[in-house]
Amino acid sequence: MLAGAAVASRRRLKRWYSLGGSAFQFATLRSDARKRILSLDQSSYRVGLENESTREAWLKKALSELPAGARLLDAGAGECVHRKYCGHLQYVSQDLAKYDGKGEVGLQMGSWDTSAIDIVSDITDIPAPDASFDAILCSEVLEHITDASLALEELARLLKPGGTLILTAPFCSFTHFAPYHYATGFSKYFYQHHLTRIGFDIVELVENGGFFEFTAMEVRMVEPMALRYAGAKLSILERFALQIVLGMLERFSAADKNSDELLNYGIFVRATKRPSTLTSVTSSS
Repeated sequence: MLAGAAVASRRRLKRWYSLGGSAFQFATLRSDARKRILSLDQSSYRVGLENESTREAWLKKALSELPAGARLLDAGAGECVHRKYCGHLQYVSQDLAKYDGKGEVGLQMGSWDTSAIDIVSDITDIPAPDASFDAILCSEVLEHITDASLALEELARLLKPGGTLILTAPFCSFTHFAPYHYATGFSKYFYQHHLTRIGFDIVELVENGGFFEFTAMEVRMVEPMALRYAGAKLSILERFALQIVLGMLERFSAADKNSDELLNYGIFVRATKRPSTLTSVTSSS
């Protein structure tokens, strides 16, 4: 019994020595690093903040490179936020137009205006002729479709041979826009398999972010999720801990070598429909 107490005492002392070492390590940090930790301001770290801005920059570039006058379908356009990049194109929007932004489950927008949509329909059955678009955009939509591969087949039908398909979707995501949320995300193998199967050549495939960036994005959600789902606020010590973790993740992200193969925010794809592709695509396994 005495031996057990002695072992426990040594363990406690070891922990105290570790804490003392941590305090010394903190004191030897550069002053700007100490200030960022002590500020409790998560925005002082950039890690985990660039998912949307990176995606928007890529979409803007991909759309700007389409030839002037091309007829573009924005499939699942929602509030048509990408119309602003399409001033040189003949822009046509499509959406199911059932989501209104309201709901109790997961992440919701609060309001959602689809009044500007040109074609209101299911994305797997769009009332338009075969090969009627020069380009198709489908951004952050596939996870909201019950059968994403069937939607891709419909987009292939609508696209002219040689036309460009522009896709983005999460690799991993929280429940959002419920109940219209049917998949948490898609890997590059989903696109490689299905796009090749239905007659596309992938021109560009970009994995946005990596393990450390994605993890930092989720770390930033701890405080609001603790309040929402645990009814609890973070202590000062816990907030300091988050600052330290964000600093750690930022350091690892700067040295990242291909962790996007394991985990990333999402994937961007540009693909071209092969000229030999039939406009009516038959599903195959």
